[in-house]
Amino acid sequence: MLDQMALRSELAAYYDLAPSIKIADANAHLYARMSRVVSPPDWAIFAPYVAAINTLKKKRNAVILAHNYMTPEIYHGIADVVGDSLQLAIEATRVEADVIVQCGVHFMAETSKILNPSKTVLIPDMEAGCSLAESITPAGIAQMRAKYPGAPVVTYVNTTAAVKAASDICCTSSNAAQIVRGLDSETVIMTPDKYLAQNIAKEVPEKRIVWWDGACIVHEQYSAQDLKDFREWNPGTRIIAHPECPPDVVAEADFSGSTSGIIDYVTQQRPEKAMLVTECSMASNISDALPDVDFVGPCNMCPFMKKITLEKVLWALHTMEGKVEVDPVVADKARVAVQRMIDLSARATG
Repeated sequence: MLDQMALRSELAAYYDLAPSIKIADANAHLYARMSRVVSPPDWAIFAPYVAAINTLKKKRNAVILAHNYMTPEIYHGIADVVGDSLQLAIEATRVEADVIVQCGVHFMAETSKILNPSKTVLIPDMEAGCSLAESITPAGIAQMRAKYPGAPVVTYVNTTAAVKAASDICCTSSNAAQIVRGLDSETVIMTPDKYLAQNIAKEVPEKRIVWWDGACIVHEQYSAQDLKDFREWNPGTRIIAHPECPPDVVAEADFSGSTSGIIDYVTQQRPEKAMLVTECSMASNISDALPDVDFVGPCNMCPFMKKITLEKVLWALHTMEGKVEVDPVVADKARVAVQRMIDLSARATG
């Protein structure tokens, strides 16, 4: 666990991190992307960190990959690449920099390391985990294979490298239906997200999909009644749900898609009011780009994603601590499953 007091003392000795209107004004072009959701006083606090990180990453020849669930000051202030899990995995294969800083959770950093074994991959907080990744081990994959002999294992990228290595192919929420549909087997094992599997089963009825009993702590909290109550209270709202939500929630929504799919839908449809049934930062990160859309309703915050902060990113680049390592034997096997996913996705969109 990081010692916050020691961290702050060390950083203060090297960087001017006091709130600064001057530095905030000098980075007004970045603030313009988040001014609807970040107040000027908060930006004066964030700006010195943003400036220090953007200077230091050039010295380190580093690139910052940030998931769509990062907070706006990370997403708009320091990220070089933003996206969902599939987009970040694909972009990780194209990185030319020596260092990758993964602003996301640990399995994402592992995926970047799997795809770039010779590069340094840093995660600002090693404790940024994932409830889905923690819900299954390679033993669980073996258990499913024994129960359904011959069935291929499609594993969500929200898993450890060891679980990926024990699987046949990976998927994300944006390409899961496409991956499952493309397999020859009538029966398909999906792990570890039971709700994603159940939603894909409805979308690909020609397959018999069986699943592991895992769930995301953010998305499993929503209920169909929550959505019905919100519609009654706020009529005319377009409700958009992530497919990690329970099937009855997805059925109640007007649209369901991955984080990139949600962004595309709202950007193209421009509803007057939109409720995003997913992690809180999603709406914050696209709010300024869509000033005509009123983002309403409750959201659930991912405690793991929120472990990544500007302060921790600066610390990682300053010290080069938080290096992610994957056993080469495990990485080689996991790379096959991840690359199969990337290749299949590329063929479908090519």
